[in-house]
Amino acid sequence: MPPSDRQPDWVIARRRAIGDRIRAVRLEANLTQERLAERADMDRQSLNRIEQGHASPKVDTLIRIAAALDTPLADLVR
Repeated sequence: MPPSDRQPDWVIARRRAIGDRIRAVRLEANLTQERLAERADMDRQSLNRIEQGHASPKVDTLIRIAAALDTPLADLVR
C-alpha cells in the first residue's frame, strides 16, 4: 500500500503555527506580503500559502524568509 500524502493533524497544526509566526513577525515589521516576498526572493502567492499553512516550505525558503525579516530562523519554527 503506498504511503498517504495526508499529513497527521499535529504536523498540519505545527505548519500553521509556523505560518502564524511568520505573519506576526511580518506585521510587526510593518511589511506587506508583497514586500516580504520581494526581500525573500519568492512570489507573494507562495508566501501566502506558507502563512496560511497550506504549503510546506523547504528549509532554504524558511532561511530566506527569516533573513528577510531579520529574525532568527529558530524564532519562526519554535
